[in-house]
Amino acid sequence: MADTRTLTPTLITTEAFAPYGDVIKVTEDGVPFGAQDAQLELTRGTPRLYIMRLPNRGLAFDRITRHTQVTQCLAAVGGADWFIAVAPPSDPHEEEPGPDDIKAFHVPGDMAIKLHLGTWHVGPFFTPAEVNFFNLELADTNIVDHQDCDLLASHGVSLNLKP
Repeated sequence: MADTRTLTPTLITTEAFAPYGDVIKVTEDGVPFGAQDAQLELTRGTPRLYIMRLPNRGLAFDRITRHTQVTQCLAAVGGADWFIAVAPPSDPHEEEPGPDDIKAFHVPGDMAIKLHLGTWHVGPFFTPAEVNFFNLELADTNIVDHQDCDLLASHGVSLNLKP
């Protein structure tokens, strides 16, 4: 029998999300590149920017994944608020995250995120029936750079977001 735990997402801030990635906020046109901008790693393959259509899959999960070759960026198309669960990046040969390592964030629809290399993540989650997302990664990310952690098999735990 699985132990079901509840995670309450906190409103994303630059400081709180820093261990996992960058928060991309609206800026005025013409502002020079600087520390406020997402620091991208897209040199290990062909970058791919696309709009992915996602149906609502609920707010529960028992797997978390990571990419060690790309800094993935996500943003809702059309301004829908959404949620993401993350755990700190780790070396490809280190242990997978445990349930206590996972934090959940509420991302307002006028913000995007960039995940650091190796950040464990699951989502996007949302409450509407369907939301489209901008996704910037590499062309083969989900083929050659996709490591899963099965929390149910390794820890007997599933998690449920409670917005």
